[in-house]
Amino acid sequence: MNKVANALYASRKILLVLWIILIIGFGFYAAKLPSVLGGNGFEMKGMYKDTEQLLVDKFDVSEAQIIVLFEKKDGVSDSKFQQTIAQYMQKAKEKSDASKVDIPTASNKMIKGSTAYGIIHFNHDDGTMDKRVEKIRTLSAEEKEMSVKLTGGPIIEKDMNTASQADLAKAEAIGIPVALVVLLLAFGGVVAAAIPLMIGIVTVVTTMGVVYFFHPYTELSIFILNVIPMIGLALSIDFALLFINRFKEEIQTKSVEQAIKITIQTAGRSVIFSGLCVFIGLAGMLFIQVDIFQNVALGGMAVVFIAVFSALTLLPSILAILGTRINRLRILKVSEQGGQSRWRSFATFVMKKPVTMTIVSLIILLVALIPVRDMHLEIPSSEALPTKYESRQAFDTYNDTFINKNTADVYFVLEAKQDMLNEKPLTNAFTFIKQLKEDSLVKQVDSISTALNVKSSDQLQAMLENPQISAQTKPAVDSFINGHYMLIKATLDTDQNSDQAKDFVRKWKDKRSPFTVHIGGYPKFEQEIFDEIYEKAPYGLALVLFSTYVILMIAFRSVLIPLKAIIMNILSLTATFGLLVWLFQNGHLGLTESNIALVLPVFVFGLVFGLSMDYEVFLISRIHEVYHQTRDNNVATVEGLASTSKIITSAALIMIVITGAFAFTDVTPVKQMGVGIALAIFIDATIVRMLLVPSLMKLLGDANWWFFTKKRDKSSSNEQLKS
Repeated sequence: MNKVANALYASRKILLVLWIILIIGFGFYAAKLPSVLGGNGFEMKGMYKDTEQLLVDKFDVSEAQIIVLFEKKDGVSDSKFQQTIAQYMQKAKEKSDASKVDIPTASNKMIKGSTAYGIIHFNHDDGTMDKRVEKIRTLSAEEKEMSVKLTGGPIIEKDMNTASQADLAKAEAIGIPVALVVLLLAFGGVVAAAIPLMIGIVTVVTTMGVVYFFHPYTELSIFILNVIPMIGLALSIDFALLFINRFKEEIQTKSVEQAIKITIQTAGRSVIFSGLCVFIGLAGMLFIQVDIFQNVALGGMAVVFIAVFSALTLLPSILAILGTRINRLRILKVSEQGGQSRWRSFATFVMKKPVTMTIVSLIILLVALIPVRDMHLEIPSSEALPTKYESRQAFDTYNDTFINKNTADVYFVLEAKQDMLNEKPLTNAFTFIKQLKEDSLVKQVDSISTALNVKSSDQLQAMLENPQISAQTKPAVDSFINGHYMLIKATLDTDQNSDQAKDFVRKWKDKRSPFTVHIGGYPKFEQEIFDEIYEKAPYGLALVLFSTYVILMIAFRSVLIPLKAIIMNILSLTATFGLLVWLFQNGHLGLTESNIALVLPVFVFGLVFGLSMDYEVFLISRIHEVYHQTRDNNVATVEGLASTSKIITSAALIMIVITGAFAFTDVTPVKQMGVGIALAIFIDATIVRMLLVPSLMKLLGDANWWFFTKKRDKSSSNEQLKS
């Protein structure tokens, strides 16, 4: 690190100029990032996606749909209501250049009392969907005899993007001012307090500009707009806090050049190791081949890299130019000695009763994790959108009025090696339909058999051989058969989110058949997402745990400390998940009851496992320094805690403030993630660091440094032999 420190100090002015160019350049593209974000990120390559495309290509299923919800006003007759709806739908089709519309009538069950819905179909989205929706909205505003609300995938997706941007602005409006107050309390001066915020903003803006260039190669989820600022601000401010604190210590007795170089060699080393832990924590998500995990991993890894890069290049350049002026504009008198004395006393108190403190800490954590056993995970849908949005209100009304929530639709597309109307494939298809009907979970089967009320393939072939009947049945045949393909819809007697529905599609996917069987529908979508996460997450977990252990072992020259850190981290994270279940799933502390977002455990683990290692690295690095000098584990632990606790507590508080600010946002998964990260950091900064770390350091004694001690003893023996 000595050569790196020399090079960075010598290049300080050049680095500052380069950073100004980077900020201007990437800042331009950062402003354009929201325009290329879309979707909730739950996309992956698999049978579901292939089947959906087959439905579009072979059976004229539209690629995008807008649901129009109509509610009749008082005094309007039923006939006038239906007539007005028909006129509206026709105008909407013409204005939006839609492929077709489904007009509600009493016969097609799209009207119930004073409520009705229609569907506008689009064969492709050429990037003009927003303009098409606005044209439809102008029609809605003109209606006087009924209220008209729009919902459906494209509109909910757009509203989710809008809500995410609003959430980001709200979180920043809460988090940044509070973070500034914490920084002022930590440093006492405006200049020192402002620099970490500036570094955080630069990191976030630069990363957003970089991520913009990912969009031609991967679908970017709207949630990336929340993840990058959440990680970037928290991590950059943490790094800057550590760096500035060490610089302020060194500059009291050394020149600016010496202070910068020592800070880079000590705090800079800690930044590299902690950044590496966070980077690997996020990299573990890359194993899961679902867009949202790929997005968060890539965006998160980018922001971590830039946070470390800015901490090691931009920050030293600014500090080198400021020098002793870092202490300018002091508005608070901060006593370092008083703070260290209190932390020294606290650490000594804890270490006097290490067994008791360890047991108390473990009891608290174990009680907190009990609710985990009741955790119910679900894929976020329209319910994640705030209720103030029209699309959410309309979708809820549509679901409550027209959708049977106790059933689920599964689509089968049978692919034969020859035309489906040939004798052999048709006979096999009717056998397949019969087997489906016999399944205990199947409530109803819609197929060519039910459409034409035929019981066997022989009956169907006889009908098709009669020219007169064949002409009449052609529309029904075309709806279910296209060349080598046949469409069958099975309605299941269970909720589409249920485990039974997922088990059903797994069973039929693996069932032997003379056809290539393609399966679609929401249960298939859920089954693929859940299975992908459950199958691949353990690989990511193994990578994170093994890599983190090796990194910390190298950093601290210890076998036990990395193992202890990992176990404590897993325990505190599990306790966090238990508290999230208690808060959200059980609806405590005024929160609306909601299931836990499927992505949350993976996200919180990936992010927090690395983030909380920051404090472990910062703390143990200082303890390691003192132990290297004194060879006394107890003294090293007390002095390490005393010298770093104030700055680590400030860093943790800022992390809690920045991420916890998202608790006041409206998009449910973002709210859950903000609360989850804030809770995990709080547990780590209090129970783990204040109680467990000093207690376990005391109990393990010199065994903490076994790897380090062994290596040092060996070196000493070699020197004695030489002499």
